[in-house]
Amino acid sequence: MQTTSKILMVRPFRFAFNEETAQNNYFQQGGESGSVAVKALEEFDAFVNQLRAKDVDVTVVQDTPEPWTPDSIFPNNWFSSHFTGELVLYPMFAGNRRLERKQEVVDLLTRKMNHRKVVDLTYWEKKDEFLEGTGSMVLDRDKKIAYCCRSPRTSEKVLADFCARLNYDAVVFNATDKNANLIYHTNVMMSVGNQVAIICLESIKDKNEKDKVVSRLISSGKIIVDISLDQVARFAGNMLEVKSRNGHPIMVMSAAARNALTAAQETVISTYNTILSAPLITIETNGGGSARCMLAEIFY
Repeated sequence: MQTTSKILMVRPFRFAFNEETAQNNYFQQGGESGSVAVKALEEFDAFVNQLRAKDVDVTVVQDTPEPWTPDSIFPNNWFSSHFTGELVLYPMFAGNRRLERKQEVVDLLTRKMNHRKVVDLTYWEKKDEFLEGTGSMVLDRDKKIAYCCRSPRTSEKVLADFCARLNYDAVVFNATDKNANLIYHTNVMMSVGNQVAIICLESIKDKNEKDKVVSRLISSGKIIVDISLDQVARFAGNMLEVKSRNGHPIMVMSAAARNALTAAQETVISTYNTILSAPLITIETNGGGSARCMLAEIFY
């Protein structure tokens, strides 16, 4: 159960550059404020259409005007769904991102999508400790491994809490971008699918940590596609493997990410997956996240 055909996406009311998250998300660059919301909606709707054309089961939730949440388009940070029935709610770094946990979405997940075991980790916010879902963690769901790079968004205390409750083993490491900044979310430098793992080994400077990550990936049977820091900056690490309703594997990424891949890298990925790539430049530039961040996997 590494992958699912069921995805939840949140259609933003007014997507925008978020000043609060820009404190430690160095992928955010900002753009033309007047047109960002309109262009982001166009990109979002086209992306949903591409996924549905590949027979992925996409549930779209329309965000509400109040409270306004500029990053609602990235729901995978505040909750995760698990095939053992859990719905996990996560502590968020930015105050305005905590408002994304809107009751109507929680009700949809618990009542209609049958998540009967709610694991609420949000109490850690009062202790200034955070773990931003499958942004902070890249999960090998089959082997029960949580790969995790340290950052202000990712507390090892909360990670330990998650692992204890869901019986995961944590593999923790430092990862930095080409300007030596801590990478804010693991899922911008790493993705784990059924057979392929995309990872930027260049970002892990400590040899022992790098060797440990590689060892766990290899022992888990993954084929490693090693990407560069330059490719990470173009969101080539921010991919997610999903599947169609009939089980066909699909590697989802942005157009920028696909254009950043070498021919050899694309060949390895496409050997095991159909590649779906969507133009998301407005969302990437202003939000500092890409295709994977927009997709909340649903298991039920």
